[in-house]
Order: sequence, then C-alpha cells, then structure tokens
Amino acid sequence: MECQEEKPIIYTMENKPIVTCAGDQGLFTSLYTSLAQQLPREPMEWRRTYGRAPKMIHLEANFVQFKEELLPKDGNKALLTFPFLHIYWTDCCDTEAYKSTVKEDMMRWQNSLRTHGSADWVIIVVETNDTKKKNKTNILPRSSIVDKIRSDFCNKQNDRCVVLSDPLKDSSRSQESWNSLLLKLRTLLLMSFTKNLGRFEDDMRTLREKRTQPGWSFCEYFMVQEELAFVFEMLQQFEDALVQYDELDALFTQYVLNFGAGDTANWLGSFCAPVNNWSGLLLRRPIDMEKRDGIQRGEASLLDLRSYLFSRQCTLLIFLLRPWEVTQRALELLHNCVQELRLLEVSVVEGALDCWVFLSCLEVLHRIEGCCDQAQLAANCSHTVGLWAYATDKLKSLGELCGLVSEKGPTSEDLNRTVDLLAGLGDERPETVSSLQSPYKKLKEALSSVEAFERHYLELSHAAMEMYRAISRLRSARLVGKSLAEFYMKKGDPEKAEAFLQEALKSYVSEGWSLPVTHTRKQIAECQKLLGRTEDYLQTSALLAGDANLTMEERKHFCQEILTFAGKSEDQSDKVTLSMGVFSQLTRLQFQPATASVHSGAVLQVEINLRCLMPVSVHIQQLAASIHFDLERAGTNGRSKGAARQTIPGTVEFSHDTSSAGPSSSSGGPPLELEEIQDRSPTDNSLNSTGVVCKNTHLVMRLPESISPPDMPNCVSPPAVTLKEGAQMLKVQDVTLEPGNNSITFTAPSGQPGTYTLRQLFATVGQVQFVLPHIYPSVQYEVYSQEPQLTVEPLSEPLLAGLSQMVKFTLLTGHYTVKKGDALQLSNTDTMPILPSSSCSARISNPTGELVGESALSIQSSEKVTSISLPATPPYHTLEFQLEVLCIIPSGSDCPPNERLTNGEVRHRPRSYSHPDTPMTAIDQRMSIDCPWSIYSTLLALTFYIPFKTKHSLLSAGNRKYIQLESLNTKTQQLLCSKHSLFCLWEVRWQDDLPSCLQCVFSTNFSPLKQDVSAFKPFQYQFQLERVTTLYSVRAEILPPAGEQNCRSGFLCGLEVCITRLTEPAEGEIAEDSKTDTEGLKTTKLMYEVADSSSNWAVCGKSSGMVSMPMTADATHKVQIEVMPLFAGHLPFPKIKVLKYLPHTAAVAIQPDPDSCVENDSLSLLDKALDDGGDTASIRSRGSVHSVGSGDQQQRGVAMPRLEPFSPGQVFNHIHTQQVLVLPATDDHIMEVNAT
Repeated sequence: MECQEEKPIIYTMENKPIVTCAGDQGLFTSLYTSLAQQLPREPMEWRRTYGRAPKMIHLEANFVQFKEELLPKDGNKALLTFPFLHIYWTDCCDTEAYKSTVKEDMMRWQNSLRTHGSADWVIIVVETNDTKKKNKTNILPRSSIVDKIRSDFCNKQNDRCVVLSDPLKDSSRSQESWNSLLLKLRTLLLMSFTKNLGRFEDDMRTLREKRTQPGWSFCEYFMVQEELAFVFEMLQQFEDALVQYDELDALFTQYVLNFGAGDTANWLGSFCAPVNNWSGLLLRRPIDMEKRDGIQRGEASLLDLRSYLFSRQCTLLIFLLRPWEVTQRALELLHNCVQELRLLEVSVVEGALDCWVFLSCLEVLHRIEGCCDQAQLAANCSHTVGLWAYATDKLKSLGELCGLVSEKGPTSEDLNRTVDLLAGLGDERPETVSSLQSPYKKLKEALSSVEAFERHYLELSHAAMEMYRAISRLRSARLVGKSLAEFYMKKGDPEKAEAFLQEALKSYVSEGWSLPVTHTRKQIAECQKLLGRTEDYLQTSALLAGDANLTMEERKHFCQEILTFAGKSEDQSDKVTLSMGVFSQLTRLQFQPATASVHSGAVLQVEINLRCLMPVSVHIQQLAASIHFDLERAGTNGRSKGAARQTIPGTVEFSHDTSSAGPSSSSGGPPLELEEIQDRSPTDNSLNSTGVVCKNTHLVMRLPESISPPDMPNCVSPPAVTLKEGAQMLKVQDVTLEPGNNSITFTAPSGQPGTYTLRQLFATVGQVQFVLPHIYPSVQYEVYSQEPQLTVEPLSEPLLAGLSQMVKFTLLTGHYTVKKGDALQLSNTDTMPILPSSSCSARISNPTGELVGESALSIQSSEKVTSISLPATPPYHTLEFQLEVLCIIPSGSDCPPNERLTNGEVRHRPRSYSHPDTPMTAIDQRMSIDCPWSIYSTLLALTFYIPFKTKHSLLSAGNRKYIQLESLNTKTQQLLCSKHSLFCLWEVRWQDDLPSCLQCVFSTNFSPLKQDVSAFKPFQYQFQLERVTTLYSVRAEILPPAGEQNCRSGFLCGLEVCITRLTEPAEGEIAEDSKTDTEGLKTTKLMYEVADSSSNWAVCGKSSGMVSMPMTADATHKVQIEVMPLFAGHLPFPKIKVLKYLPHTAAVAIQPDPDSCVENDSLSLLDKALDDGGDTASIRSRGSVHSVGSGDQQQRGVAMPRLEPFSPGQVFNHIHTQQVLVLPATDDHIMEVNAT
C-alpha cells in the first residue's frame, strides 16, 4: 500500500477540568500564567475507591471566570462541563474595604455555591508589599484579615483559606508560598475528582442495573458511560477510558447474543433497521460526532454503533502505543459484525457488507501505516496479514457479484448492482479527499472495470501470500493461492490455476485433510483436461475414481474416463503409464510352499491379493511382475534347507492407508482428541450453543516431519513410472478385477539356482498401463542347488561304550541322483566295529517329509572296509537307515600300533576325556566314509560315554594295607542306579618284602537292566600302587597344666609329638635322601607342622620345625609344643603334618647337631625360612614339592632346599580320631532370674 499524501490527525484531548475564579479578576489575570504552568509540574498520587490501584497523575485545569450558569443543575450528569473547584481571589488589606465590598461579595459567592451544592472551594488571599505601602494608614496586619476571613467563612475549614505572599517576586519566601498554594490546589482537585467521580460511577452503576426494566435504553446508558471515559481521557488515564468502551462493547455483544437465543430487548429494534450506508470505519477523526449524535438520538444503525465504538477504542489504543492490538480487534470486529447482522436479521443489500468490510480493512491498515514506519510494519506483518487476506476475500466476492471475474465480463444487471453498491458508499470523507490511495478510491476504481479489478485483486492476493510466507504460515498462503486459482479458472487460465492448486494439495495431503484433498483434485482434473495433459488427467481421474469421499456416480464418471481412453485403438494414441497405487493396492503376497525356498526345477506358486479401488469391474489383459535374479547369492554350497540359509518369509503383508488424505493422516500424526462444549444461560441453564473443540490442536496442526513416499496411492501427484522388463517375469493373462479384494496366482520360474526378487508389478488395460515401481517391503524367494550331505547321529542319547548302540545315517541327495549300485565305503576299526545285522532297510522320503519308498540294504564287510549298497533315490530326497555299532571300552594298558583309514590318514588311538556337560568319560570315535558323488572322503565322529567311573585309594591301619575301589554308575535304569557308588575293599598281605610297585587289575561284567546273563560285557580297570610301606608313625599327647587333672580353656597345655621310624630304610630310600652323621648313622631330615584349621586350639610359640631322624627301625623323636584350648568340651587334637626335607645337592653342607635326637632350633635353614615367612609355609607347600626360598633366589640360580610330601600310606597318624576333655575356665557363673 502506498503512503498517504498527508498523515492523519493524531487527536489529543484538549478538555481540562474546569476551575472557576471569582473575586479580583485583575489579580487572577496577573497570576494566571504562573499558575497554569506550575500546576501540572508535580504528579500527585490518586487513590481511588473500591480497592483500585493508586496512580500518579499530572493535574491541569481550565481556569474560567465564575458564573452562576456554570454551576451544575439538578439532573445534569455531564462531567466535562462540571466545575470541580471554585476559587475566590483577593488581595484586600484594608478593613473598611473588606467590610464594605469584599465580605459581601464573598457571601454572595458562597451562597451561590451552597445553593447548587458545591462544597469544593478555596479562598486565596494575595499579599504584596506594594499594597501595604499604598494603604499604610488603614491596613491591618495580614494575619488579622486572614483571621477575619476564616472566622467569617471558614469556621470549621481553616485550610480553605490560603495566603499567597509576594507571588511575582523571585524569593524563597515567595517560592515557598507558591508551593504551599499549588499543593493545596492539587489536593482539593483530587478530592473533588474522587468524590464526584465516585458519585457518578454509583449513578451509572444504578442505571446499568435497571437494564432489565422496560424503559431502559442502551443509547442513554452509552452516553453516560462514555462521559466517564471522556473524564478519564481528560485526565490522560487512557487505560481506564479504554476499559469503559470495552465494557460497553461486551454489554452490547451480550444483548445481541441473547437476541439470537430468543431473549429480545425493545431498544434493539432501532439497530435492526436496514443498512443504508456502508462507508466503512472512520478512524481519522478523534470523535465522529455525526455517529455520536445518531447514537444519542437513538437513530444509529448497528454498523454506525460498531464503527463509532471501534474508532474510540482505536484512538485510545494508539495513545497507549498499542497499534498492533488495533489490527487484532479490527479483525474480530469485522467477523463479529457479519454474524451480528445475521442474528439481528438486519436487511442488507447484497454486496454491501462486503464493501463495508473491504473499506474497513483498508482504513485500519492506513491508520496503522500513519503511526508506524515501514520497518515496524515489515517486522509486525503477522498482525496485519489477516486484514490483507480478509480484504482480498471480500474484493473477490464483490468481483464475482458484479460480474468482473467471468470470461464474458459484467452484464447489465451486474452494472446496475455495481451502481447501487457505489451509491451506498456516499460521498468521500473530507479526510481522504486529497489521498490518491484512499480505500474509497480503491474500491470505486476496482469496481469500475475488469482490468482494474484484476489488478487490485492480484495486488492484494500476492501481498497477502508474501506476508503469510514471511511469517511461515504456509497453510494460509496456500489457501489464498487456492482462492487465486479459482479466480484464474473463472478467467479461463487453467495453467496458472493448476500451479496454485498443486501447492494447496500438498498441504492438504501432508496434513490429512480428506475432503479438501478430494475437492482440490477435482479442480486439478478440470485444469488438466482443459490443458490437454492426458497422462496427468488420467492419473488424477484414477485417484478420484478410488476416492470414497465422492459419490458413486462421480467415481464411475472418472473411471469411465480411464476406460474410454484405454479402449482407443493403438493408432489413435500412445500408451500411457500410470501409478498402480491409484488403481489397486497390493495387500498380501503368499508363497506355496510357505518357506519361499525350493530346489531348482521345483514348482513354486505365488498368490497375490489386490484390492481394486475402481468402482466397477476392470478387465486386465495382462498382470505381470518383473523379477531381478541374483546369481551371487545362489544356494549351491550344499547348505541345508532350513537354518543354514537365510529365512525368507512365506507371507508378506503390505500396509496401506485407506483414507484419501495420504499416509500421514493415519500413521504420520496423532489422532484428534475432540471434546464437546456447551454454552448455557446463567439464569435458567438453557442451552444457548454447543460445539466441538480439539484438545490437541498444537499436535494435529504442526507441519509433518516427513513426506509420504511418492508411489503411495494418496500422494499429491504420482511421479512418472518406468517399466523395467526383465528376462524372467511372473505373468497371467485376462484377469478381471472386481471392486474390493481379488486373488491372483502365478507360477514362479525356478530353473536356475539363485535369489529372485520381485521388483515391479504392472497391469495392462488397453492403452493404459498401471505400474507399481517398487514392491516394498522387499519380496524374494530362493532357488537352491544343494550338494549331497551325509550325517550320522545316535538314535538315542548318549551313546554308551561297551554296549551295542544304534546310529542313524541320513543322506540328503541334493542335486545328485543315487543310482543302483552306488555304495558307501566305511572304514573298519578295532575300537568301534560295525555289528552285522540280518535285516536292515532304508526309507526314502520326498522334500515335504512324505514316505516315498522303503528298500532293504545290502551290507558286506571285510577286514578293512564295510560296503553299504544304496537303493536308487531321486534328487532332493532323503535316504535314512540304521546300523548297530559297538565301542570297545579301553582297558588302559593296551597300546596297539597306529592304523590308517581308508583315505590314508593315520588313525590315532581314541583318547578318553571328561565331558563338561556330563560326569561320564567321553570317547570320540572317528570314521571315514567314501561316497560315490565325491572324490573326497567324509570324516565323521561319534562320541561314546563310558558308563562307569572307577577310582581307587590306598588305606592304612598301622602296617596293614587295604585297597578300596569305588565304581560310580552314571547311567539310569540299571541295577546300579545313577549317581550311586559301589565300594570294594581288599587287604594287601605279603610274605616276603613288599615290592616298590604293585600292578593291579579290576575286572567285572555288566549288562543293561532286563537282559539275560549272556548279554554281560566285560569291564576292566587297571592301576598301580607305589611306595605303600609305612615308614613313620606319629603319636601325640596333650598334658594339662601343672596341678590340674584336665585341660581348661584359656590355659596353656603341653602337646608332646612323638615321631617313630617303623622300618629299616630300603636301598632306594638310602640313596635318595639320607646323610651320614659323625657317628656313622644314616639320618634324614623331616619337617613337622602343627595347625588347627577348626580354630579349637591356639598354637603358642613356634608351630613348625625340622628334625633329623636316624634311618633305623624304632628311632623316635619327640617335640614339645605349647597349645591353648579355646573352647570347652571334647576337642579333637590339632593336626600334625610330617613332610620330607630334601636339601639340594649343590647346597652348602651344614654341620649336624651332635645331639641328633634333639630338635634343631638354630641351624635349620628351613626354620630360618619359616621364621621369616611365617608359620604357614608348610600349609602353602602341601600336596606338592616346593623350594624353601624366595622366587628371586631361585631365579638367580641359588640352590635351595625343598619340601616333599610323603606318599599315601607312608606316614600313619594315630591322632586322627583322638579327642581330649577340656573344662571351662571357671565354674562360678552367676545367673539372675526375675520371677513375676
């Protein structure tokens, strides 16, 4: 919009509170300038009634000469002409003059005020030095005149008489006097305001409460409350003034709504008169006196009242520097006025309301432009764009009404209507006569010709769209564009119209507006048909033919458009390719067999379900699907049909959105949360109105994050699709699709192994081809070529060694055809022979598991090889048979030479091991099989488990020796049950010297339960015993403290350990660890250790040490150790361990103690190590050979002695089962017992 030639007048309220001045007018005139200038300089706090917040205001006054006509008459409620304060001026200092003239004049002045009930007055006595000098003989002191005035007129109100000293001089006394006077005037004015405004508000409130009475008039009340608004505006309290107009607005609106609900008011009849003038809002005058007079006389129309009320609100909002609120209120006003005219059933000439709205929109925009610069307008276009769009819409309506939009132009009737509308505008207002771009001139010019209308309409439309785009309100911009498209369609320009319609369609589809999508597509189809774009038109027609929002007749019409084009001969037109999604939807695809994986040459059927969107049956010449073949992923490596290959689903479901608004309408956005709202009357609770509100508008109306795929049937404009024909395709001829679900079956190619992926689906209907460019989710099936596979697995778990077991051979023939005469060659082994069987048959089954045939096997065995002749078996079948094998339990002593398998590989002796999942000992048996389809041998392994777990132990009782055998059965359903043990005990006796090593063999027979004696199988367990002779005997005795018969807990006791040599040393023992002392005796060093793991004893002092034992029979060594029992009772003896001490051959020789039977306490290297390392060194060395010394010394190569435990049975300890009685420390326990 261009700038105005002249800025509109910004109105400032010039009315001021009236203050009358009586008395000496010359005196007042001399002081008027100073008084008028100084009064508003200082603000005063205005405290109002009813708890309203105080405000700081600057007081001004309109000083006028006192006249009795200015005093308010009874019934006059005008506040603008009300004198709020009355002042009497005098500078009299002469007693005679005061008595003769001044006093009488004052009395007449006060009587007039009293007669009219005015109590707001003040007397100002001005004192100057010139007056004193002039009347020096007759004057009285100033205080005397003031006192006389106060006694005569201010008996109880002494503050109503004020003295102003030397007002025209520049002195501190004069300034102080002025300040006192000004403060008094401001205070009296505020008091008068508060009192009179309060009285006025009470009267106004009383009048408003009478609104239900028959004679009440809104126009009269309007003038009363506006008077209050004028007073607030006069005091520059614009916010309070605006509140008064808002209350009037709300009151009138409520009466109109009540009228629409049936509650009428008599005074509303004047506002129901026909509208004769629609000149729009007038915002360039501070007060539209013409409309105000009409309201005061009760002759104003609804538009006049609304226009005047809004113009006053606009003026006050601009005073408050809130111009953007003006635009918001203006948009609400224009919409509400349209509704109020309908509610009041006001007769309006067709098009008149559009003229009024258009002019009002432009008037508000001009008013805002007059008080804001261009930068502010650009930054706040979000506030004004609504008015631009509304004006555009109303101008379009006027153009259509006046025939300015049609291709033929306006008719005579249209011209007459245009003349009537322009006549209702009246004459242009004086404020806009000089403006070239006034709303009046714009409207008159736009309705004058087709070209002018088009220019103005396009200007407004593009301005509104640019503003909407600038504030990111794309929906609104596209809505304006859609309106512009309708304009172009009526003007016969479908090319420009389609561009705007496509933009609007994008918005509707992305946000899921079903009905607008359908309506816009119909318009697009009309454009495309006029432009001759056949392919686009057929595409849109297909979308509309499947749109459920259209009637069946409309759908059939668009479907017939497609079929008509499809039925043309080939020489009339070329083929057209359309998107399959607009014609039908692929809903389901299923393979037979369901695994979607077959071997080469097998039959694979594909059943697809199509949901036809057309309203009638459609005959399809050919329905086909292109296939992409991938050889690199072919299954030719002998993989199994199941787990080894990737899992391909046999049934694929395709999800589609059924609404015509696009996929985002159901899956891309949240559902609507609707709630019913009702407006009921507060008096009788009757229903005034009802509606539906969306609770999650902020989620539903947001822009979508992603756009739906372009090949979906509900897309805006499906892209061009290309048909990619491949060498292999699924085809079916002459198919008729009925409306709704249809099922079509294809036979898929499966000749070459590989992966087949369905890429495209297309249907041919005459000259029209519907193509689905991408099938998603991806659909594929696999054709495999499988190598033969031979597997051997036990018939029952686990396989037991020593018993005949059945194993199952399974041959998957794959692509190989087993011919008559083909045989499997199995290598024979001594540890697992194949047992002969009189009857052995093979079962042949097809890929689905159905039994095809059964044939007897021919098995021939030789020394090295067992040959199994196979029956003839077709490819991709399964051949199964069973053989009986026996795994020999290894005795443990036989070590046969290594054998070689049939493939030349060395057969190693099977080793037994403990399996982690079972306590049984496992044996792996490997076999080599030569197959006719391969030049390589197949190596297979079977795991057998020994049913018994046997172990032995050597027990001693002094010199007597016993061998104990424990046999643990781990197989269920046997006489010796699972997890049970069988113990056998033998005493070992010998006549001569016992050998150093005993070879033993345990032999027994076993068989499964419920079998006769002939089925028993042998089982042997071999073991050997070494160093079984008892060399030493250990005895111990615990001695109580001196003077005590028994040990007591907490007291030291003596532990005497006696180590005795029982036998003479053998030759090997002498050579191994003996030495010769000074007396020629053979000795050996032993280490003893006393420890108590049960914490019953505390060993005091040294708990371990080394002794030198003579290697002769009955040699004894005793050790004294102090121990302390920690508990009372029969306590077991502390544990006593004896270990060998083996000095290293390179160790430095240590001179033995002369007393070889005395404990070595000082020279023992072992004791030194024990003292340094603690008493638990022997515990850490238990069960193995250790060196006594640090690891650093060993790493440096220093020879260190070591400890070695004795073999089982070499040391017999007599104290294992001994106990000793320990008494408590004291018996004098005291127990307190309370009895109640």
